[in-house]
This record gives sequence, structure tokens and C-alpha cells, in this order.
Amino acid sequence: MDKTDFEKTRYEFLESISQALDFGEQPIIKALLVTNNTYLIGEADKKAIWDQAFRDKFLNDSPFFSIPLFEKLLQLSLDCAVALICSPTLPVILLTDAFDILSLGKCEEIFYMVEMKVSTWKQELFFNQCKNTLLRLCNDLLRRLSRSQNTVFCGRILLFLAKFFPFSERSGLNVVSEFNLDNLTTFGGKEDLSDGSDITEKEKDAMEVEESLGSDYNLYKKFWSLQDFFRNPNQCYTKIPWKTFCLHTNDVLSAFSTIKLDERRNRSKWDEADVSADVGIDETSTNAGNVQQYFAKYLTSQNLLELQLGDSNFRRYILLQFLIIFQYLDSPVKFKQETHKLSEEQTTWITEATDQVYRLLKDTPPDGASFAQSIRHILKREELWSNWKNDGCPEFRPTIAPNTDDIPNDSSNGEKKTVAVARPRRMKRSLGDQIREASKRHKCIIGNAEMNRLWNLCPDNMAACRSKDRDFLPTLEHYFEEAIEQLDPSVESQYKRVNEANFGWRALRLLARRSLHFFTHGNTPITRLPDYLETHVRKLAKDIQSVNVLPNVKPEPVDDAGEVEQMEPEADPVSSTSEIEGGPDEANVKPDEVEEAVEEENLGKKPILCTMEQLVLLAKEIGIKWKLLAPKLGFGPDEVEYFESETTEVELQAKKMFQIWLENETDATPENLLYSLEGLGMLNSAQGIL
Repeated sequence: MDKTDFEKTRYEFLESISQALDFGEQPIIKALLVTNNTYLIGEADKKAIWDQAFRDKFLNDSPFFSIPLFEKLLQLSLDCAVALICSPTLPVILLTDAFDILSLGKCEEIFYMVEMKVSTWKQELFFNQCKNTLLRLCNDLLRRLSRSQNTVFCGRILLFLAKFFPFSERSGLNVVSEFNLDNLTTFGGKEDLSDGSDITEKEKDAMEVEESLGSDYNLYKKFWSLQDFFRNPNQCYTKIPWKTFCLHTNDVLSAFSTIKLDERRNRSKWDEADVSADVGIDETSTNAGNVQQYFAKYLTSQNLLELQLGDSNFRRYILLQFLIIFQYLDSPVKFKQETHKLSEEQTTWITEATDQVYRLLKDTPPDGASFAQSIRHILKREELWSNWKNDGCPEFRPTIAPNTDDIPNDSSNGEKKTVAVARPRRMKRSLGDQIREASKRHKCIIGNAEMNRLWNLCPDNMAACRSKDRDFLPTLEHYFEEAIEQLDPSVESQYKRVNEANFGWRALRLLARRSLHFFTHGNTPITRLPDYLETHVRKLAKDIQSVNVLPNVKPEPVDDAGEVEQMEPEADPVSSTSEIEGGPDEANVKPDEVEEAVEEENLGKKPILCTMEQLVLLAKEIGIKWKLLAPKLGFGPDEVEYFESETTEVELQAKKMFQIWLENETDATPENLLYSLEGLGMLNSAQGIL
């Protein structure tokens, strides 16, 4: 094919691409390939022309770059690649061209096109031919970006690479355990602290007052010199650096142990200084105005060390670094040198130091214990990853072991061999079929057995909301019990519950719902809420004493509407009994009043309920007969079916029924259970149990 034919074909293809983008008529390209047979072009040449036409279209539109138009062009190139019209690498080449000519701000805006199509890039058609180009594209972007100022964009790129490449891809693994030796942490000396020209006399005095262990220069030097060991742990395998590391570590951990943290620790110093102990914040001027830039580096000024040692987050950063280096030094790594081994004494020291670090993590608020447990779990996972890398990073291949039956097979030599035959798996019903079947029976299917049971206790949600069990309002007697006891004149007014604002607010709401005294009109105006509540408490005490619910209450006189009423002190139980039996006031006591008083006293007693131990023994005795007892205890056929579906053992089915009956039945007494058993002729099963 000569140059003229190439240019003519390229021009026609370019026009087809423009028409497809303008009108969304993608089939025009396919039709052109079918009808355009005048130029006797091979398939390889056609793909090359299509690739060039797409790139020309992008370059022509680049001076007026539009994100929607470029996204449409990229999708069109993907469709052509799937249809084998152009090369599979064309979409990635278009992305590379775009990232090369655009600013970092535009690159960050269009990177979502790479992220959203990660499943497309992992297809067999694209992966093998595009993985190197995509890796080069991402690496070029990372080289242009600043790890401290463009942290979010760098993280998005790394996350995309983690999703795109498989775990076993060696290009994304630090197989030989290399360290970032360029990550240096610099800190100043004493001469840096002697320049006090910018510090006022007041600030100097405050610094002298706040001098403590954290501001000591020796501790400051030891503390920040440890970052060099964290940067390059291999130097710990030599004698002198190891001694230095142990000495500095012991001093720093001792300082952490000395400075205890409290969750309510006053952090006003941080707010006044407006400084972060573990990160740096710099304000730079941009076109949009002043924007705070984030730098993930430690601030190493000695003046900040005391604040840093008192910050729980900063302490966790340092302690976690200790745990990481301890695990590396004591773990087998394939690419370690033969001399990189610890002695027994060194291993013992690391074990003790690790335990001390975990204790400090547990003592670091907030949620120190749970945080330490999470770190322990993460480091255990890291150990598994290290072992996987030591094994050469084998590819993850999930294996499913089929259910097999051992079937004897007679061989020709008379020996019997066992042949594994896959057992066919039973098809599971779809969730939709289960829900339709349950709805016919007016039941709910949630997906969990316990949730199904709870939702089916009362299928009508509104009826469940109106249930008496959901009445959480306390009784007047229970809520005002302490306030009634405080009516004693010996209790000082400042210690009474009626003076508490929270108690008063709840008391007013409860009185409005449960007491008629709340709506009684009185001539005495309400001056203070505690006085108003105390008046109602006296009335409640009088009402309660009249029905003999709360004995031994001796309230003060009540002044209501100008009338003074004195509550009668409660009579002694012995003298009351003597009066009823024939005392001097026998003629004034009516038999009906005595019966009502006895009834009220009996109602105040709580019934004795069955215990779970008794019901477990009864479940063993009745066995399969529990199905006869279920209707008597209020269980329907569907609930019996639920108990049978939970387990196949009869004893456990009966135990489950008794357990739910005991939890939901407010009157689960032995008398009621014996009455039900007697009606079924099963009373002998309960002998010696209830």
C-alpha cells in the first residue's frame, strides 16, 4: 500500500470517527469496513490506520480539550478494540497521550476513566497487551506528583494498581525486602535551641515551668535517633548499633510509661499553639486563595516533644513502629543475609520489649485494649504475607473439594480399590421462592434463623408496637420512691431529688401521663419547680400509704389550697393485727376493707417463675410429647415447625420451646405449667421437678 492510499484511507476513517462522535452512530465504522474494499488493505494495516486516525482525532481536539468528548472518544476506541477493528492497546495509548499533554489538575479529573474501567482492563483481550503500558502510565504520573502535596491522587493511583494487577504480580511486590533509605528524619541540636530572639520573656517563663522529662535534650536526641533504625533495621544486626538501639528504646519506653495519658487530658496547649505534633501544616498561596497543605512528616522541634509525648495518636505511631521493627528482626526473611540473625539474648529482649509495647498500647486512650488487639491481628496478617513471599509468591488458586463417597472397585488382581465419586450437590431454593412461600403463610424471611424467629413472633408490626410489653414508662411508685423517702425533715434540701433538673423534667412528663393530681387546680401559685414537685410527692405518698404499698413512709403535712392535712403515721403491723382481732377499735374496722388490704398486699408480691434448670429436666422427661404441650403454652403450628427446623434432636426442640415460653410469658409459674400437664395426662413427668 502506497502513501497516497494510506492517507486517503486515514482521512475516511477520521471522518467516520467524527460522525460517530457527533451523532453517536457507532455502526458507521463497521459499515465502512464492510463496504470499503477498493483499497485492498490487509487487516493489520487497517488496524494501524484506525489507531492513527483515533490519535489524530484526539490531537486535533486537544487545544480545546473537553472531558465529555474525550470520554466518548475513549469509549468508542474500547468498542472498536472489542470488535477487533483496532489494536487492543489503542485506548491506553489515548490515555497516555492525554496525561502527557494535560496539567496535573486535569489529569486528576480524568483519572476516574482509568479507575472505573479496571474490570475492562483485566479482560483477557486487554490485560496481557496493556498491563505494561498502564504500569508505565501510572509510574509516569507518580514521578510528576508530590507524595506530600498530592497525597490523595497518589493513593488513587496505587489503589488502581492494586486492583488491576493480581497478588502474584512480581512487579508490585517488594520481593527482596528493600527499604526506603532516602526517608531521612532530621532533628536539631542544642545550638538550634539557643536562639531565643523570637521567644518572649513570658513564653520563656512558661517553658521553664513546664520543663519535664519530655523536654530533656538527651531524651529528645535518643527519641528522634530511633527513626534511623526504623528506616534501616538491618543495622541492628551489628553489635554497636544494636546496643545503641536497645539503650534508646528502653529510655523511650520508660518515658512513655512515666507519662500517663488520660482521656480527659487538657489539650488547650495544642489549640493555643495551633500546631500538630505529628504532622506539618503549611499555608501556601494559590490562585484560589490560601490553602492548607498537608505534609506527612514528623515535626522534630524540641519544644514540641513534651506535647508529642502527651498525644495519644503520636504515641501510637511510635509504638507501632517499634512493633514493626521487632517483628522484622525476629522473623525469617528469605533475602536476609546469613549474618542477619539474633542471639537468644537478643530474642529474649525483643520478646520482653514487645510485651511492654502492647501494655503501653492498652493503656493509651481511647479504646486502648481494642486498638492493641487490632494491631496484633494486623501484624499476624503481615507475618502470613511475609511467609507467602518467602515461598516465591505462588498464585492464588481457590480450590473447591467436592463431596465424595468411597465406592469399592474390584481390580483385576483381586484387590479392592476405593474410587472417589463426586456427590451431586442439592440445588438450593432461590431467595425469591422462599419469600413467596413464606408470604403465603403470612410469615417473614429475613435470611437469619434468629431474625426470622423474632420477626415472626408478631407478623403485624403495628400490633407489636401497641403491645403492653413495649410500655417502658415507669410506675409512679417506682420513680418517686426515693423522693418520697427524702420527705423526712432530716434530709437537707440540697440533696433532694426534686432539685435535680433532669429528675424534674422526667417527673413532669410522668405525672402528666400517670397522675390525676397533675390536672388538679389549686389556689397556690407555682413559684419554683422543686416546691411544686414536692407538693405532688406528698400527695403521692398519701395515696400510696392509703393502699399500703410503700410502708414506713412518714411525710410532712401538705398545704393544699389553704387547707393543712396531716397524714396519719402507719400503724405497727402487730398492733394492727391486735386491733383487727379484737382491740379497742374493732368496731371501726370493716371486713371488706381487710380483704381489700390483703388482696393489695398479695398483688404487690412477684410470682415465683420456673427456672431454666427445671425446664431442661422436664424436656428430657416429656420427649416427643412436647408437641402436645406446645398449643397449651400458646405456640401455633408454624412455631412448632420452627422448633423442628432448628434441630433434629427431640430434647433440644423441647428445650427451645420452654426457653422461648419462659422469656415471653410473664406468668410462667410452675402452677400454670402443672395445670397444662394435668390436662394432657402428663403430670407424672413433672414429679420431682416442679
